[in-house]
Amino acid sequence: MRLSSLAPIALCLAGAWPTAPAQAQSGADERPAIAEGVVPDEATKQRILASLRAVYGDARVVDRVQVQDIPTPPNWGEYVANMIGPGIKRVNDGKLEVNGQSVRISGQVLNEAQRQQVLSELSVASNTSYTVTNSLKTGGSEQSVLDATLADRIIEFESGSARLTPRGMAILDEMVARMREMDDVKVQIVGHTDNVGQPQSNQALSQARAQAVRAYLVQHGIPGAGLTALGRGADEPVADNATAEGRARNRRIEFKVL
Repeated sequence: MRLSSLAPIALCLAGAWPTAPAQAQSGADERPAIAEGVVPDEATKQRILASLRAVYGDARVVDRVQVQDIPTPPNWGEYVANMIGPGIKRVNDGKLEVNGQSVRISGQVLNEAQRQQVLSELSVASNTSYTVTNSLKTGGSEQSVLDATLADRIIEFESGSARLTPRGMAILDEMVARMREMDDVKVQIVGHTDNVGQPQSNQALSQARAQAVRAYLVQHGIPGAGLTALGRGADEPVADNATAEGRARNRRIEFKVL
């Protein structure tokens, strides 16, 4: 995600949500947010970097900013820093370029509503005195985002129970982050088991696990009105139950956008 050097400043925005399973597996939230370009003084540089770190965390911010004696509009550094707010994380693999009083935002957001919201926030942050060019593209359905976040991973539970393991909770934390970017999405959480044991017990376990996932999402801020839980037992395998690997794959949680 290397940018050409633009004056005064160009920011490479870290991914807000993965667009492919490979990105989900490698961890979209580990990608860097890169600041490059030129600013007029060290105080301005530190102000901009502080805003980036507040949004993405210290470890993910890469500083390639140079300090040179260049002219800028009044309060330029303050306006640029204000543009870097939590809402900017809606942009996936994007760039925020500020050259004087000209602003350009590019990248990808989930839908048109988010596209307009990002534009509005940038205009407000610059006190509407800057010209904002919105080059954001919309793309990727809510279902594709959830599928890419889960990828080929399994949300794990303790054996024979509906108690989530730490690894299972870590994956759900990623799902929470993605769902927070979606507007009024309705999701059905579907639990599945392998075919070991009695069908009635498998049905009950799959329902309990789906409900446990729903409860976790609600506990972490996802509105419960848009979430339903359904247990399918062993009725919908995706692999051969004759092998341990196949049974492990069949013990899974699915997220279906309604």
